[in-house]
Amino acid sequence: MQKAPLLNKSFLLLSLSAFLFFASFNMIIPELPAYITSLGGAEYKGWIIGLFTITAGISRPFSGKLADKIGRLPVMIFGAVICFVTGLIYPFVTTVVAFLVLRLVHGFSTGFTPTGNAAYVADIVPPRRRGEAMGVIGVAISVGTATGNAVGGHLGSMYPVDVVFYTSSVLAILSIIILAGMNETLADKVPFHFRLLKLKRNEIIDVNVLPPAIFMALTVFSFGLVLTIMPDYSEYLNISNKGLFFAVFVLASLVVRIVAGKISDRIGRVKVLTVSALLLSVAMVLIAYSGSLVTLIGAGIVFGFAVGMNSPTVFAWAIDLAEEDKRGKALATLYIFLEIGVGLGAVISGWVYANDSANFKLTFFTGAGFAFAGFLYLRFLAPKRSFK
Repeated sequence: MQKAPLLNKSFLLLSLSAFLFFASFNMIIPELPAYITSLGGAEYKGWIIGLFTITAGISRPFSGKLADKIGRLPVMIFGAVICFVTGLIYPFVTTVVAFLVLRLVHGFSTGFTPTGNAAYVADIVPPRRRGEAMGVIGVAISVGTATGNAVGGHLGSMYPVDVVFYTSSVLAILSIIILAGMNETLADKVPFHFRLLKLKRNEIIDVNVLPPAIFMALTVFSFGLVLTIMPDYSEYLNISNKGLFFAVFVLASLVVRIVAGKISDRIGRVKVLTVSALLLSVAMVLIAYSGSLVTLIGAGIVFGFAVGMNSPTVFAWAIDLAEEDKRGKALATLYIFLEIGVGLGAVISGWVYANDSANFKLTFFTGAGFAFAGFLYLRFLAPKRSFK
């Protein structure tokens, strides 16, 4: 039997929009630690990512419910609009408090767009190719992330930081234009009404997807850590482009994303994720002992392989376990735990690091410990059920 094609028009447009969206909000990350320091808030570096993830996490139950009620596209467009608007406001921020408030607002962008994005993918691909599909869309997301970090780091080193913020807004509006021309996949839509924002207790968390969600929180801790610490660590190693590590690990993840997703379709999600958790622990240790550009790049490649195995597989596992009419809710649950993990990684790593280079090793060892806890969870506690 011939496989249904994944690379149809809708999938390609969604991938292009995702590329632009992820490039938009990732573009500014390498420059934010120096930016908040220039405002007099060096001690708040850990909150750059932490605050962003708080509102992203809080908004997930709403974005999940709305994706299942009013459609996938409106949810994605709303998040991209937040990216566009905040990019225009950053240049006018002059105080630490205003900056931190804006980071809170900016977090709504990833609270909405990725939820609708993943639900849209789940709607248009056959069940037995979910791992492969999440790998393919993950390539677009990864390239967008890498491009954003690399270009943002380069622009930040060549021009005033305001240029980075405005470029971020341009990419966001391009993402919106693409989404506006796409077809909705939710069949039974209802018009938006503010009553939809009232959540019942059973509309917040989908218990069916708790196993992949818990694993997600434990393993993305290291991602929040890297987002927070790597700009300073790069400077400590005399690497001028603070977005270089991000570009390296994201591009490395491309090598394994599609392959890992396809393998998980055949042998199961848990087996692939067990390997990715161990590899992630190793990567954190390698980063801790990096002493030069070459060794850091090597560690970044290992980190990228681990992330490339982990991301498409854990999303496919969650879709496997979700009820068909509650995919938005299920994916929102997964993203809630993702934000918890990234947020804790950012805040705890900022606290452990404490702006003291002597604490770099301990900080990365902390990330290794959380990743290994993910391995132990899969090995001894998580149910192995995948496809229904």
